[in-house]
Amino acid sequence: MSEQICRLFKRCGGCQLQKPYAQQLQWKQEKAERLLSRFGTCMPIIGMEDPTHYRNKVQHGFYTNPKRQIISGIYQSGSGRIVPCEDCMLEDLLSDRMILTIKKLMQSFRLFPYNPNTGQGLVRHVMIRKGYHSGEYLVCMVTAKPTFPSKRNFSAALMRQHPEIKTVVQNICTNPMPLTMGEQESVLAGKGYITDTLCGKQFKISARSFYQVNPVQTEILYRTAMEFAELTPEDRVLDCYCGIGTIGIIAAERCKEVFGIELNGSAVADAKQNAAMNHCKNIRFIQADSGHAMEEMAEAGESADVVFTDPPRTGSDKRFLASMVTMAPKRIVYISCGIETLQRDLRFLTANGYAVKRIQPVDMFPHTTHVETVVLLSREKP
Repeated sequence: MSEQICRLFKRCGGCQLQKPYAQQLQWKQEKAERLLSRFGTCMPIIGMEDPTHYRNKVQHGFYTNPKRQIISGIYQSGSGRIVPCEDCMLEDLLSDRMILTIKKLMQSFRLFPYNPNTGQGLVRHVMIRKGYHSGEYLVCMVTAKPTFPSKRNFSAALMRQHPEIKTVVQNICTNPMPLTMGEQESVLAGKGYITDTLCGKQFKISARSFYQVNPVQTEILYRTAMEFAELTPEDRVLDCYCGIGTIGIIAAERCKEVFGIELNGSAVADAKQNAAMNHCKNIRFIQADSGHAMEEMAEAGESADVVFTDPPRTGSDKRFLASMVTMAPKRIVYISCGIETLQRDLRFLTANGYAVKRIQPVDMFPHTTHVETVVLLSREKP
């Protein structure tokens, strides 16, 4: 595969690495070893065969130029500026074409971008999600106000030009921050969600669902996590920060029971539907902060054989880690999207009775500095 150089590299900021892909992998391997080698041997990072157009979630903002033309583009990293862009090397190609169609339809339907300085206009940004295996697309129009003139005709025109779009949703957001979404939604066409398959399981994906953006590497990431967990039919499993239930549902057929914990209410609702869709009868979910729930379970003397934890980039808080140590599962499978906070959390766990057994970096985000890592820890001391 020829190496691709992005013409917007210095202006956009979405990519931080533009060196040849083999060098990117080497850089990430060295970073993982520099931060984690004190805990054990880092296995060779798992890269992609084709590290372009891997993002199945695409978000673009809009603004109006002095000629009243609508311009679409990517929010510049660290600022509210929109960098005009029609074909990003990381984004799904068809999603980018759909955004061009949306821009033209907005112009013809006179649906103008929202201007936070004047309060005029309607559309904040558009978010498109793709089901990698299903080929289904969801379009979410994020607006500043509930009113959406000609919304049915707009949706119908968009779906005529792109029959792959199975649903169109309007999200109403009053938060001035770029790319945020509100709690209020309205389905303009279709069911309001799409479905996809991951590791042989079906999942419902709605506009606000957390779903990994690189489906090819996600399969590798989760299969690695299952391999590390070495689940048995007698194991009781905790799935912390469980999102829409992906890891827990994949694990459910390999163990006795799964308990999923997630703070986001809409994600918990999706997780329950996903479990029913996959006929998982040995899994249940609660809406709670993972640290608080783990603390309560530890105080109540509840136990788990295996804990999967997939925290946000900030890592786990001390309360969560301390409660996990108190609960004393035999194995912890830590899936990290922030290698610096992973180093901090491993330092705590290894000082409190756990030993790192395996470390596997995975390149989930080519052309960025992010390193995803799966770590297996085993309880060594009571």
